[in-house]
Amino acid sequence: MGRNNEKRIVIIGGGTGLSTLLRGLKNFPLHITAIVTVADDGGSSGRLRDDYDIPPPGDVRNVMAALSDVEPLVEEMFQYRFAHSADLGGHSLGNLMLAALTDITGDFTHAIREMSRVLNLKGTVLPAANQRITLHAELSDGTIVTGESKIPTYDLKINKVYLTPHDVEPLSETVTSLQSADMIVIGPGSLYTSILPNLLVESIRKAIIESTAKKVYICNLMTQAGETKGYTAADHVQALYDHVGSPFIDTILLNDVVMPPEIRKLYEMEKAAPVEYEMEKLSGLVPEIVMKSIATSREGNIRHEASKVAAWLVENMEMR
Repeated sequence: MGRNNEKRIVIIGGGTGLSTLLRGLKNFPLHITAIVTVADDGGSSGRLRDDYDIPPPGDVRNVMAALSDVEPLVEEMFQYRFAHSADLGGHSLGNLMLAALTDITGDFTHAIREMSRVLNLKGTVLPAANQRITLHAELSDGTIVTGESKIPTYDLKINKVYLTPHDVEPLSETVTSLQSADMIVIGPGSLYTSILPNLLVESIRKAIIESTAKKVYICNLMTQAGETKGYTAADHVQALYDHVGSPFIDTILLNDVVMPPEIRKLYEMEKAAPVEYEMEKLSGLVPEIVMKSIATSREGNIRHEASKVAAWLVENMEMR
């Protein structure tokens, strides 16, 4: 299939979930665009964000590694995290390279484009914003928390999240990718700190609502302490609608693999549990509910099976 005839898929999110999905999708003949959160303010990303006044590179780096088509050793080097240095401790080489390129070129997006060529990316990576943004949360007791990394530490229900500056604009390329997409995929990923920061950018929010593409939400497998404790799939969807301001999801993809008891116990220690579905309420929120065996466990962690999720997405695009 020629490049111009490839189906166009846009994936929105951040964190491990987005990277996992992209590793599956890059094996198909697709025109892939990943829109990645830049709200992170912790760890290496947060230090570089503050030192160089740039968007945090961590989530972008992980997505680039997932889409890269280079020797495994090159990807391993890009992801290498320094551990035995007082000055470099905690930094990954990829974060430092993106910070250096941003400082040299004066533009974070330009740095991503140049690094994408080096890593021979099988897709396009776009930050949700080309500037520093800050994520805030209003908690159930009225407390306002500032900073993405601090929000989950309060272990209180989140009423809403919002960005400053309020008028942040995405790249025109980001809006164009949404307008021309055949499918827009939301998630999987941390609801309030990885997914919603992208959707709170006004032009992105508007482009998603107006797009004629099929919009799919890949629901998280587990709840997350400090963010979605006790949330059902319907609660996840309702939070998305509340922040976007309109129902916009056409299809939700759920996992139907029963969680092994030993995995449940491990997650209970982290105050997490499998996401329940509340099907009657969910059916009133989303036109199409799909359940598939899309989960796998590795080393005590439950993850989406990237190849299965990707194959299902591709099959559904071809049916349109």
